[in-house]
Amino acid sequence: MLVMFRLSMPNNNAWNGKWTGENNLYAIVKNLNKETINRIMGTGYYTYNFGDGWAAGILTSEISPQNARKVRRNSKGFCGYDWMVQSIIEHNNIICNSDSLTPTISKMETTEGE
Repeated sequence: MLVMFRLSMPNNNAWNGKWTGENNLYAIVKNLNKETINRIMGTGYYTYNFGDGWAAGILTSEISPQNARKVRRNSKGFCGYDWMVQSIIEHNNIICNSDSLTPTISKMETTEGE
């Protein structure tokens, strides 16, 4: 069964209060098993707060194969937030793995006085 994940930015910190992509379609279509669909459709709408005044919203809905083709053709991508869809599928929530988002900084030993 096909599920569409549609991205929006309902809260933003832009100077004019608008997301420049709000008039575009940002969507991903996934073919999922019935058990996963029932689990994620129970919530239906997922949000993620970036902590800087911006928040993402992802609406899930079942979609027909004909509409899926249209969505795939017209979508502008997912703005690099594909990981949110994977998190919804795996955890029924948007969970940021901060370890993978922050660069690794190695501790360097320093010697004072040399």
